[in-house]
Amino acid sequence: MVRSRSPSRQPVVGSVCARWVPGIVGFVVLSGSGACATIPGKFVRQAEPGVTLTMLASHPDAYRGKVVILGGTVVTRKEESGRIWLLVENRPLDADYVPHLPTSPDDPEAGEYWIMLAPEGLPKTYRNWARVTVVGRVSDEEPAPQAPGTGREPVLAALYLHGWGSGMGGYGLHEESWQDTHAARVIPSTPLRVKPQ
Repeated sequence: MVRSRSPSRQPVVGSVCARWVPGIVGFVVLSGSGACATIPGKFVRQAEPGVTLTMLASHPDAYRGKVVILGGTVVTRKEESGRIWLLVENRPLDADYVPHLPTSPDDPEAGEYWIMLAPEGLPKTYRNWARVTVVGRVSDEEPAPQAPGTGREPVLAALYLHGWGSGMGGYGLHEESWQDTHAARVIPSTPLRVKPQ
């Protein structure tokens, strides 16, 4: 005699699946979106909200020493005096602090800025980052005279970097981050200049 399955058992299996599937789908969607994971909350809380490259370039004294968040693509890398300098072409950030191409080639936020950082803990693959989100303290330090750029670009002493690898045009899933291990104590910068009275 062949026993058939009881119809009462199938709904139990179905109800278990019905409970698990939305949870799994929700987890995949949230983990794939990268929402709020680009920058740790402690850095977001330290940063001045809404500061743009135009604001930094127009009023450098107003922002000196303050923490800001910018995004972009690295155009030049150089090492000098035990530090790494990255010249970054500015890119607008979305709500999750992910940099994207500007909506227009004449975007008012077009421009460049420098990031300076200590190399300790920096992933070796940072040279392959196609995009980067930067949390940095606005510095009055200037890159070496022979450095590329105009010499008038704002300089950020990096506190935190989030980079995206160059796979799939820079929009792949390979992501890395770096954090200044001395960020809470010392930020490399020259002393503020004292104006003569």
